[in-house]
Amino acid sequence: MPALVLASASPRRLELLARIGIVPSQVLPAEIDETPLKGELPRPLAARLAAGKAEAAACLAPEALVLAADTVVGLGRRILGKPADAAEAARFLTLLSGRRHRVYTGVALRTPDGKLRTRLVESVVGLQRLTEAQVADYVGSGEWQGKAGGYAIQGRAEMYVRFLSGSHSNVVGLPLFETTQLLRGVGWLRP
Repeated sequence: MPALVLASASPRRLELLARIGIVPSQVLPAEIDETPLKGELPRPLAARLAAGKAEAAACLAPEALVLAADTVVGLGRRILGKPADAAEAARFLTLLSGRRHRVYTGVALRTPDGKLRTRLVESVVGLQRLTEAQVADYVGSGEWQGKAGGYAIQGRAEMYVRFLSGSHSNVVGLPLFETTQLLRGVGWLRP
């Protein structure tokens, strides 16, 4: 059985895998350009980035089973990535305030024989209407840093979530059901 490599620098993805008893043999963060293509929508962006990360990491570990993922927050056609600074985080939270948005995670599993298996998972999240003070308090916590859409559902922002349809682990950054299905599909996990 090939070693499992996680192509992600996200500590949240490692924690999610550990919750279900999976510990990758190695973590090889894949450095790729995450800039959306002109006119690219959130859903295809998540799928493209996950596949790109899996392929990039496979170049470094060609004999391994490479697991990669990418999470994108979409508000309509708009992509809300990882905020560059506190002002952008506040702007994102203000945009999401009182509205529903979609969280897409692309998951890609590349096998040593070069086959790429993918899944795309979508969850819908609704945040309560946030006051300026709530936005300022959350941004002041620093929890937004490195988080798509500028919030972490597994942290303080969970108190503002009034609606969730779909996978909670998807919103955190790795949909566990679909991930285990991919791993079972290649025989890495028992059925």
